[in-house]
Formats: sequence, structure tokens, C-alpha cells
Amino acid sequence: MSHWKKMDKEELEKQYSPSCWSHRMGRSAVIESHIKELTKGTLKGRKEAHTKLDEAYGQEDCEKLDIYLPPNPTTAPALLIYFHGGYWQMLSKELSGFMVPPLVRAGVIVVAVDYVLAPKGNMDLIVSQVRHSVAYIVQQYSAVSVYICGHSAGAHLGAMVLCTDWAEYSVTPDIKGALLVSGIYNLCPIVYTSVNDALQMTEDDAVRNSPMEFVNTMNGLDRNSEIVVAVAQYDSNEFRKQSQEYYQAIKAAGFNASFQDISNSDHFDIIEKLVEENYILTQVLLKMVSRK
Repeated sequence: MSHWKKMDKEELEKQYSPSCWSHRMGRSAVIESHIKELTKGTLKGRKEAHTKLDEAYGQEDCEKLDIYLPPNPTTAPALLIYFHGGYWQMLSKELSGFMVPPLVRAGVIVVAVDYVLAPKGNMDLIVSQVRHSVAYIVQQYSAVSVYICGHSAGAHLGAMVLCTDWAEYSVTPDIKGALLVSGIYNLCPIVYTSVNDALQMTEDDAVRNSPMEFVNTMNGLDRNSEIVVAVAQYDSNEFRKQSQEYYQAIKAAGFNASFQDISNSDHFDIIEKLVEENYILTQVLLKMVSRK
């Protein structure tokens, strides 16, 4: 029996409510602060880069992306694709350009992706859209090395991209690395929390969309691709456990994986700080994209 099935509903709910765990401020304050920081960082990113905003990668209104181009592009640029968090039902690409400043300075192209939010879209559709977004980006920028980054629900989506069978998308992305931050890799516990009110997942839906289920089928990904799984000191025990178990599984499957446990950070500022050049995870990203 899975350990989380032994928890009562109240405890499970708390474990999957990241705003309960911040050491810096209360629940509503930490979410408010998070949106403020992401907004501020994205405005900074839009000032520092050449932007192509609201580019369509599909037919639906939500199938749009923002492209941030370095003012001084290199001949063989790296390209980072970012998937935002928000429990698949909040946030947007408009709040996803905060990591742009240090990356474009290093000559990296950054792409922030929008996808349908629940309850308008279900998990199968969300995962399909982010996979299509990667296929579209790769077709536009065929000669680049691709890196994936995602936070929370976006880390789940990034991990689903890593286990994609690209044959049905008629592309083979050259994914060289991924930074997955405070993610969820087994969706089954989510089915029994209020997060699922909007998603309406069954257990079968959750299993079908859980990266932990597909670690041994990540055949489209080069074993040398660098995968960094990061988690915050003040993430909940369940979030920390999910990150550790996913890291151990991909390491055991033979991937070039490493684990970053970020001290004195919570579920929110662990990603917000990517706006800072000297922040540990910014340095991890910069090192990753420079390792050809």
C-alpha cells in the first residue's frame, strides 16, 4: 500500500498545499508575494531581451508562447523552454520571463509556454499541448540544443516531455538537459485532494500522466542528457519525497541525474530567485547550457 494512502484526508490536503509550508510568510501572503515577484522579474526579462510575444504553436487561444531572444545571439545558441506552475489551473506565460535576464546575457534563447488551464482542459490535453509546444519550437529552431525547465506543476509537465514518444510528433528534439524544480511526479495522491476539484482526474488518468510510471520508457532521451531535480528545504515532506523518489528512479535508469536540496528556500522563492545571476539554480542552469 502506498504510504500516502495511510494519511487522513486533512493531512494529505496539507501535504499537497505548498503555501502551508513557507517559513517566510502565511498562506495567502506567500502566493500574493509569488505573483508579485514573478511579475516584476518578467518585466525585467522583457526589457533585457528582444521579445516575440504571443506566438501561436497551435489552433487554440491558449496555445501561445513568448520567445525571449538575446540581444547578442551566438551562432549555436542554447534554447530553454519553461513550463510554469500553478497546479495546472493558475499562472501563465505572462509571469514566466523572470529567469530571462541572466540567461539572455549568456546568449540563451528562452521560451515560456502557455497551456490550457483546468477546469477548461484536462490533464491529457495539458500534457499533449506542452509536447506539441516543444515540437513546434524545435521546428522553428532546428539547430539548437534544447533544455527544459519547469516549476511545481510545470516540473511535472517537463518530466512528461522527457518521456515523450516523439515519433508521433515527427520531430526528434535534441534535449540536452532539464531542471525540474519542486515537482510532482506521481499524480495519484492529487486525485484525493481539493486540487482535483478542477482537474477531475480518475486514478487511471493520474497513472497515465505520472512521470514516475515512464522512467524506463524514456527512450527518446539521450542517457547523457543532464537532469537536475531540485527541491526546497521548506517544501512539504510529500513534495520532498516525490522529488527524491523521481531522482532515484531516473538515476537507477542510467540517466545523468543530480539532486539539489536548496536550503533556506520554500516552494515559491526556490524558483523566483532564478532572476538572480548568482543564485545556485541559476548557476546550475548556466553551467548546464554551456556544457555542449
